[in-house]
Amino acid sequence: MQTRRFGRTEWSVSEIGFGTWPIGSAWGPVRESESIAALNEALDRGVNFIDTADVYGDHTSELLIARVLKERKSKGESAAPIVATKIGRRLPAQQAALYTYANLAPFVEDCLKSLSVEVLDLVQLHCPPIETYYRPEVFEAMGRLQREGKIRYHGVSVEKVEEGLKALEYPGVVSVQIIFNMFRQRPADLFLDQARKRQVAVICRVPLASGMLTGKLKPETEFDPSDHRQYNRHGEAFDVGETFAGVPYDEGLAAVEEIKPLVPSGTTMAQMALRWVLMHDAVSVVIPGAKNPDQARMNIDAAALAPLPPETIARIRSIYEKRIKPAVHQRW
Repeated sequence: MQTRRFGRTEWSVSEIGFGTWPIGSAWGPVRESESIAALNEALDRGVNFIDTADVYGDHTSELLIARVLKERKSKGESAAPIVATKIGRRLPAQQAALYTYANLAPFVEDCLKSLSVEVLDLVQLHCPPIETYYRPEVFEAMGRLQREGKIRYHGVSVEKVEEGLKALEYPGVVSVQIIFNMFRQRPADLFLDQARKRQVAVICRVPLASGMLTGKLKPETEFDPSDHRQYNRHGEAFDVGETFAGVPYDEGLAAVEEIKPLVPSGTTMAQMALRWVLMHDAVSVVIPGAKNPDQARMNIDAAALAPLPPETIARIRSIYEKRIKPAVHQRW
């Protein structure tokens, strides 16, 4: 597993991390034993960056992480991964005025308890409303929590490129988490370069477009009612960009069929999609989710793939321009 510098922090993180949304909530049924096995598989194979959030099953994924790390420590495992969590979605309403120290501090305390730690490695504001980025007092509140020793670093998770660019202006922000994949290419136009110049780490989520870029979904694929791919296709519960990267389902499937011939021999489409993200050196870590050890293993194996040839990159861009860009590019 190759590592990359995490912005201006002292951390070197594995290129491929572990996203825990699927083992926490909103992705259909999940077996706890499989979730634990997936986490252990990832850690055994060199992953040292785990992303979570307090709302992933009301701390469910945080509790699972704490359990796994406690068990590994009891067996003599000394190296602990970096665990990044997110807060803010548990506010009574998603209003910028509510992102205050008084409201955020209890969330931090809850995460400390769930993760069974004395200090949180990285706390990210969890996709707050865009007005939040124009309130310096919000970032001062995060800085206060850092000075109090509750968090080591703070960052943001954003929906829009505009939000990411605005976040870069705050000197305390060490990382920006953003959706970036073959179906959401706009961050490469400006944001990635600006993040590199500011030495801000970039965490890339939804790299497989909610499974669309695995090449396994079909028009007739059925999803469990508790899976956001069933109930959030039009943004009914949260930003639609989190579901299939905001790409209309049928249009995404059509684009996937054009991409499939580009997949290198002996490689899965999901692995190629992850390799595509890693082709951008401003990316610090990509965080695909995994519900079981096999998925974790397949994700991690993508780190060993050879760089994609220029003609493949160009063809993927062409497909994006024709099939995907009109629906998503300016929206996020």
